[in-house]
Amino acid sequence: MFSVNSNFDSGNIHLAGESNGELLLEIRQDRYSEYFQWFHFSVSGDQGSKLQCCIRNAGQAAYLEGWPDYRVCFSYDRKTWHRLDTNFDGQNLRFETQLEGNTIWFAYFEPFSYERHLELVGRAQQHDEVTHEILGLTLDGRPIDLLQIGTPADAKPIIWVTARQHPGESMAEHLVEGLLNELLSDSELGKALRSQAVFYIIPNMNPDGSVRGHLRTNAAGMNLNREWQSPSKEKSPEVFWARSKMISVGGDMFLDIHGDEALPYNFVAASEGVANYSAYMAELENAFRGSLLQRSDQFQTEYGYDIDAPGKANHTVGSNWMGNHFKTLALTLEMPFKDNANDPCSRFGWNGERSQQLGKDMLATVLDLLPHIKRG
Repeated sequence: MFSVNSNFDSGNIHLAGESNGELLLEIRQDRYSEYFQWFHFSVSGDQGSKLQCCIRNAGQAAYLEGWPDYRVCFSYDRKTWHRLDTNFDGQNLRFETQLEGNTIWFAYFEPFSYERHLELVGRAQQHDEVTHEILGLTLDGRPIDLLQIGTPADAKPIIWVTARQHPGESMAEHLVEGLLNELLSDSELGKALRSQAVFYIIPNMNPDGSVRGHLRTNAAGMNLNREWQSPSKEKSPEVFWARSKMISVGGDMFLDIHGDEALPYNFVAASEGVANYSAYMAELENAFRGSLLQRSDQFQTEYGYDIDAPGKANHTVGSNWMGNHFKTLALTLEMPFKDNANDPCSRFGWNGERSQQLGKDMLATVLDLLPHIKRG
């Protein structure tokens, strides 16, 4: 007899029944939305027993291309997450294991809890060069946390980093944690960046969705990464307050951190199709890609999204709105839910630790680009 639980931070699953010893599970939809794919739950039973799980609505999930070659994350201590093979038949996602303890946790990707988010913010604000600001409140009443690193000055470029507009993309906050650890360290890189630039970092743009166990939306069912043209305090306060702050302080580089369900690579999407696209923006994009290729063996430029035709970009998307409004470099960085096909790891796949390292590597690229930035 097994017991299934998802009544915790970012939990999402429904036990629909059991058949021939197999647990029949269903992922719940995001509230007020048809999106679903994120799951996070535990199963308790007798140590040594065989556990068989079937997510029977996987065939109706938001991104079916996310299931082929996908390996589910599991943990016994909720700290170290391993990978387990799955089978997708077009409708059902199945995986099985033999319990090595009485309780095992499964997740779509290694989680980043809200408690860990609060610890990250609390730890960061202890640094002498960090200011913590609450931009506003979410619909569930949670703070929208902003960390300002460095003292503003006319000669200093302003660098924005936003993460987790889509709450199920927990690798994004793992990256930000690694980035912050390096940026606030006594390393030569951290000290150089703090002296030469000012950073505005929002580690989690969608705390409500994160806690609720959503894939893509906030508490009102809004996809925040389609709200940047005209956000509202009633439906998308997270974007409303972040966007207001950006307009208030300006910005010279924008990095929006995400995860991609289908593509097993790390890559960036630029804003080539926005109305104000320029040679200057193209120069910075190429410089960023070239530098990160040198800085990180986990980054590549061969695979990614199709480039928008001139003038055809969707300006409701965060990085497109930022790039067009501020006429400067604005990138969406994507990481895989699966593994990095260019450097696979059978035990862990792409995970939180590797995401953190990419965040550190990305900082070196930011430093490389600072001499090329024209202050807005």
